[in-house]
Amino acid sequence: MFPRLALCSRLPSRSWQSTVRGYSQTKFPHSHGRALVHRSEFRQARRIVVKLGSAVVTRGDEGGLALGRLASIVEQVAVLQNQGREMMIVTSGAVAFGKQRLRHEILLSQSVRQALHTGHNQLKEMAIPVLEARACAAAGQSGLMALYEAMFTQYSTCTAQILVTNLDFHDEQKRRNLSSTLHELLRMNIVPIINTNDAVIPPPVPNSDLQGGNVISIKDNDSLAARLAVEMKADLLIALSDVEGLYDSPPGTDNAKLIDIFYPGDQQSITYGSKSRVGMGGMEAKVKAALWALQGGTSVVIANGTHPKVTGHVITDIVDGKKVGTFFSEVKPAGPTVEQQAEMARSGGRVLASLLPEERGEIIFRLAELLTEKKEDILTANKRDMDLARASGSLSLQLLNRLSLSTSKLNSLAIGLRQIAVSSRDSVGRVLRRTRVANNLELEQVTVPIGVLLVIFESRPDCLPQVSALAIASGNALLLKGGKEAAHTNKILHQLTQEALSIHGIQDAIQLVSTREDVEDLCRLNKLIDLIIPRGSSELVRNIQHAAKGIPVLGHSEGICHVYIDSEASIDKAIDIIKDSKCDYPSACNAMETLLIHRDLLRTPMFDQIIDMLRAEEVKIHAGPKFASYLTFSPSEVKSLRTEYGDLECCIEVVDSMQDALDHIHKYGSSHTDVIVTENEETAEQFLQQLDSACVFWNASTRFADGYRFGLGAEVGISTARIHARGPVGLEGLLTTKWVLRGEGHTVADFSEQGSMEYLHENIPVSQRILS
Repeated sequence: MFPRLALCSRLPSRSWQSTVRGYSQTKFPHSHGRALVHRSEFRQARRIVVKLGSAVVTRGDEGGLALGRLASIVEQVAVLQNQGREMMIVTSGAVAFGKQRLRHEILLSQSVRQALHTGHNQLKEMAIPVLEARACAAAGQSGLMALYEAMFTQYSTCTAQILVTNLDFHDEQKRRNLSSTLHELLRMNIVPIINTNDAVIPPPVPNSDLQGGNVISIKDNDSLAARLAVEMKADLLIALSDVEGLYDSPPGTDNAKLIDIFYPGDQQSITYGSKSRVGMGGMEAKVKAALWALQGGTSVVIANGTHPKVTGHVITDIVDGKKVGTFFSEVKPAGPTVEQQAEMARSGGRVLASLLPEERGEIIFRLAELLTEKKEDILTANKRDMDLARASGSLSLQLLNRLSLSTSKLNSLAIGLRQIAVSSRDSVGRVLRRTRVANNLELEQVTVPIGVLLVIFESRPDCLPQVSALAIASGNALLLKGGKEAAHTNKILHQLTQEALSIHGIQDAIQLVSTREDVEDLCRLNKLIDLIIPRGSSELVRNIQHAAKGIPVLGHSEGICHVYIDSEASIDKAIDIIKDSKCDYPSACNAMETLLIHRDLLRTPMFDQIIDMLRAEEVKIHAGPKFASYLTFSPSEVKSLRTEYGDLECCIEVVDSMQDALDHIHKYGSSHTDVIVTENEETAEQFLQQLDSACVFWNASTRFADGYRFGLGAEVGISTARIHARGPVGLEGLLTTKWVLRGEGHTVADFSEQGSMEYLHENIPVSQRILS
């Protein structure tokens, strides 16, 4: 009693409590009355019930509580409570904890008796009687609560124990008392921990089961949690079990698929497996309880609370709106889910890949025509996006420029698409290598599509037709996820793409993801997506590279491009290249960010003209450490030499030689695009050969690093990776290879020491035949 009083005496004052309550209502504004429609709305949930199943609370050997797992769950609940939310826990575990204690007591008692009887301490095998569950619950409940209290104390959070039975809900007075107690505890910022009173609980009433009526029988902690959540008008019920969620067939069986969202009426589409290894209810009981709570206005998620890699953040991930477990929702989306879109794209992509090169080219030519024919519709949709973006004030000037389309941009897009259409005639099925392995045994390496591509782009609606054309040419299926700021433009461009695809009846091959899935959720679809290509800010690319779960990511996180002005550079070339590299389009990833100048050029007319030009173009200059040391009054010194400004800003640094410039770029660059300006051919060739970047130029602007300018027609992005594709990635970068072997009953045994055949491995001239 005294520890309880001491703990609760640390409760905040009433004025502080009112501040917390007011804060929670402001930050978590959802009012109970309707269930939440989308996972992202979970962030608004104010009152949350967390149900811990027996399999979550107990160890796998059923020998006691899973203390580490329980501690991580307590930490997450405490974090959410301290955010101003109202947290309640419905817990199992008293029986398991009591069974462990009683077993220990019985063993201890028997060992003492045996020692007295035999005269020595040598223990013989002792039989432990079957322990009755109610007795175990009575013995374990106090210890379970003491454990919770000790754990929550570490986070300065007070707890309170409430034991209930079915009668507490059926008796009106008891039900009101229970509700009043819980509301008062929540008002005082206390976490109620509720459990069924298993020591005295009567058998469940058989005619008041979970049938969707107004009465719910408290048969187990699933039904208790559902009844409690509805009674307390909770926004969200998180039911943790030992499975990932609800599957369309028993988990572990072939082709069992986790159901992301479950809707009322879908019960007939699933097959239930066996019950939990320790709990009273199986998945069927959980589904019934979840649907009952959903009908009462409480959203429900069933998820895995035992997985060692996710237990420490499963609750907070759910509340953060991440795609974890199975979400029970009353509202079906108007269109297909993103998983269904990916499956449709894969199916359509296989048909696309089987088309003749001329047929794929025909689709792209038609898309190019539509960009011109439907120009006014496209520009009208784009103007709507531009007006909304300006009104919101959420986009910078650089992003607004990227969002904007014009007649000239559409004309350039159409020209680029026609280039892609021509190149598509020699893409999929092209034979790269032919080898005669042995007599009548020939091997070919041929180009094939990668599979399903996911392209994520920000504020760049012109990216959609470019990437679509490249996907069509290479026979790849495509999922497109554009930024919401370009929603109207993306929609019409996708419609035109599907119109072009309809020539051969494969509209499904390219899908526009318009649902509210977070990028992180899309990156988890490793069984459906083969390659992710991000096009946007360095922050977007880094986030995707971090979030991708087993899916390769093609792209660059930063565009830290350098221009090195050698001591033997032409002054006119240097000024023109620097101006174009920095000022033509400063927000582009191929814009110059650092200017390296040979030290012999300091205080020369060339150096003065370079500085004057940058100032005339209103470029803000930051001084590198060496450059700053040469000057009495210098520009602001850079905080980091690895900075992508994305604006009319750049760093100037001094280097002692071409080798010093190489070392600087290798240390601070991002392997994107780097330039040398010099009239010395030998110095230039050394730079070109020794620098390890995706694009290396001599006497040319960094802005040439572009798929269109390279003659690729368009690009899906620029890659700084060192495998697969590098630099501007066009059609070739979206192809992989497969090996085709043609024999006449050959076996490996034929080529063994005792066999009759020998390997030849002769190269055969590659024919122009295209496999289709």
